[in-house]
Amino acid sequence: MHILAIDQGTTSSRAIVFDKDLRVKASAQREFAQHYPRSGWVEHDPADLWDTTLETCQAALEQAGPVAAIGITNQRETLLVWDRETGEPIHRAIVWQDRRTAEICADLKAAGHEPEVTARTGLLLDPYFTATKLGWVLDHVGGARERAERGELAMGTVDCFLIWRLTQGRTHATDATNAARTMLYNIAKGGWDEELCKLFNVPMALLPEVRDCNAEFGETTLFGAPIPILGVAGDQQAATIGQACFEPGMLKSTYGTGCFALMNTGATLVPSQNRLLTTIAYQFDGQVTYALEGAIFVAGAVVQWLRDGLGVIDDAAQTQALAEAADPTQEVIIVPAFTGLGAPYWRPESRGAVFGLSRNSGPAEFARAALESVGFQTRDLAGAMRADWASSGAAPSEGVLRVDGGMSASGFAMQFLADILGAPVDRPHVLETTALGVAWLAGHKAGIMPDAKGFAQSWALERRFEPQMKSATRDARYAAWQRAVQATIAAGDAG
Repeated sequence: MHILAIDQGTTSSRAIVFDKDLRVKASAQREFAQHYPRSGWVEHDPADLWDTTLETCQAALEQAGPVAAIGITNQRETLLVWDRETGEPIHRAIVWQDRRTAEICADLKAAGHEPEVTARTGLLLDPYFTATKLGWVLDHVGGARERAERGELAMGTVDCFLIWRLTQGRTHATDATNAARTMLYNIAKGGWDEELCKLFNVPMALLPEVRDCNAEFGETTLFGAPIPILGVAGDQQAATIGQACFEPGMLKSTYGTGCFALMNTGATLVPSQNRLLTTIAYQFDGQVTYALEGAIFVAGAVVQWLRDGLGVIDDAAQTQALAEAADPTQEVIIVPAFTGLGAPYWRPESRGAVFGLSRNSGPAEFARAALESVGFQTRDLAGAMRADWASSGAAPSEGVLRVDGGMSASGFAMQFLADILGAPVDRPHVLETTALGVAWLAGHKAGIMPDAKGFAQSWALERRFEPQMKSATRDARYAAWQRAVQATIAAGDAG
């Protein structure tokens, strides 16, 4: 029997069918439009999210045949609000990258609310998360707040919306990992937080039921015979599962549009002293496993900028050869704060900057600096995580970083990552670990795949990148990066 994994991302929707040995049997992918109504605003048409999901599922199933269950992974924090009766959204989806509520977050911080929000949710007051997006929709769509208070509307992240549509309105539910990203969910108590709903002026009647990642989320009949939905996790948590990071101290980093690093902290909720996020890694059978998380807003997007913004490359694959050909005597640094700086800085007002340009700087030096910027930012995250982990009294982590996502295919980028971290970087055979993670969740729940221990044993290394850079060079280069970041922050503050 096979499992269908739905992977609904920021720029495309994919459907991948895995067999019981977690080998890919069929796949389909569709891109969809991004909408930018104003500077800093990012929206999706809900019809695009649904139509591309439906199309890719149908295409993959036509190739592979019947499946035993469905798993869903999704872009996190993106908000949808819809009519419970008709299922029609009342506004476009507001995407996780959207910054329209930055002023609201700043006002809440100024009023002193951030420490309490962080204590309850593990998150920081930032437009990235769902709560202020929801408040904005209720206040800017005519009659929405009154309808919400009457129980006529439902809200959800993308997983929740897809579940509603797949089950034709029979299931309004999300999983713990997606709930944990809304800034409305108490991760210590394991439930929607009434005080936070009051703070963000959110009627609790809008909220979905929260279930385990490996729970039953209803069934769909849209593809013929009924198929149960048996696994759900937000994309970064799904990648953590797909990388088999089941032991405390294990660390993974996913390189897509942005970069997201998660460290498993087990049953221990570790408050960050370094402005990282504390979140839920996964919840199986009522047992919560926590994680520390750091988010980089621009990873693969910096390569897209080289292509679409500067026009110095035609294809992302060209960056490898260009970076290798760059002049080693030039130390060009790109700080890609195009939409602000993420963890551990959290400076939404910062904007991108380039340092160290000479008359001879060209496409090769820009390509190398772009790839290296991802390594530098990952070191920022890894250093903060290890400091938080050590402060919790835990034994030192193994130090190995497991990587996945599109940019992990770049040998140059991964070697530099190992060099600047001073630690091994492991790239698995299966890079699409988000889909793999929820396929395993659904497959195990359906009884056709092994337990977590058996799944971890099946994880296969494709290549290990060992650090080759001298420690003195590593320290000097990272110090130059830190100076560049501080100059970028100062420019943002002055602006």
